[in-house]
Amino acid sequence: MARSTLRAVAALAGAALALGAASASAETLRLLTWGGYAPDDVVAMFEKETGHKVEVTLSNNEEMIAKLRATGGGGFDLAQPSQDRIAGAQAEFGIYKPLDLSRIDAAQFIPSMLEATKRNTTVDGKVYGVPHVWGTSGLVVNTAKAPGVKDYLDLCDPALKGRVSYRLKRPTLIAFAFAMGEDPFAAYADPDAYKAILDKVEKKLVECKANVKTYWSGGDEILNLLRSGEVWAAMAWDTGGWKLNAENPDITFVAPASGALGWIDTFALPKRGRADDAAYAWINFVMRPEIAARITASAGNFTASKGADAFADPALKARFQASFPPEAIDNIKWYPPVPAGLEAMEGAVLDRVKAAQ
Repeated sequence: MARSTLRAVAALAGAALALGAASASAETLRLLTWGGYAPDDVVAMFEKETGHKVEVTLSNNEEMIAKLRATGGGGFDLAQPSQDRIAGAQAEFGIYKPLDLSRIDAAQFIPSMLEATKRNTTVDGKVYGVPHVWGTSGLVVNTAKAPGVKDYLDLCDPALKGRVSYRLKRPTLIAFAFAMGEDPFAAYADPDAYKAILDKVEKKLVECKANVKTYWSGGDEILNLLRSGEVWAAMAWDTGGWKLNAENPDITFVAPASGALGWIDTFALPKRGRADDAAYAWINFVMRPEIAARITASAGNFTASKGADAFADPALKARFQASFPPEAIDNIKWYPPVPAGLEAMEGAVLDRVKAAQ
């Protein structure tokens, strides 16, 4: 056989072996995440580049913890809980496994956000989360109809009877507490002090019920209530306000005087996940600046990817700057980890507010 033919046969054999190895190492990544964090184009690019497949399940913080708790941390390979929902859930339920930070490209992250998230998700000296997407909640206001709404307590103005909406969730309790001059985060370590704050907030929320058109539960619901003019002012996320502002310049996100509430959604490994290689590959892939910008375009929120803002939509950057002058950014109240047991206390308050006449 000619030497060139032998070389060709050897090359084909080598390619076949390489393909077989790639197939053997390819995994299916079962991703438990929020809407917009795994857009179809990004999934397709990842699958093509790595050979891994991605199965996306959309969820929220409460559902993520419930799903992982029910399976002992099984059923998924990568989850995206908010950073304040990791340490407490891990201490109480043991549903995550520590991250191997040597497998994560730290240079792709905004350093301060990476360090803060690592610190807030450390349990017994081990890190359980790194940051992905961040944003805030505050006020979305029709400034033509409710120009006086500058802080959460303004939602209780009698002039807004039947024109207000917010969720019956813990962020509402936290927000009203700050607006009433309290510091609920500082009271996390003292259940009695925290209960005293919740008692004050509960009384105020019951007083405010006449103003509430409805307690919204889904993003589309509150956007449509604001679009239609049924609601003039609401507690909601910054991205919702910016989306409406693109449609109607009278409606926009307002950073409350007492501080917007800041959140960071993370990457965390469920305890019984079985596709760690695919999970780490996904983390490093989506944190590339040009890929992260695609997720910002899909979700509407900025990510912890260093340099990704250079690829972001200029209109979105302009709306962000209008809502957040430097002093408003400095006043963001970032959620710390939630101690075990606190959410049961909050749930009881929310139930009583809902039932109140």
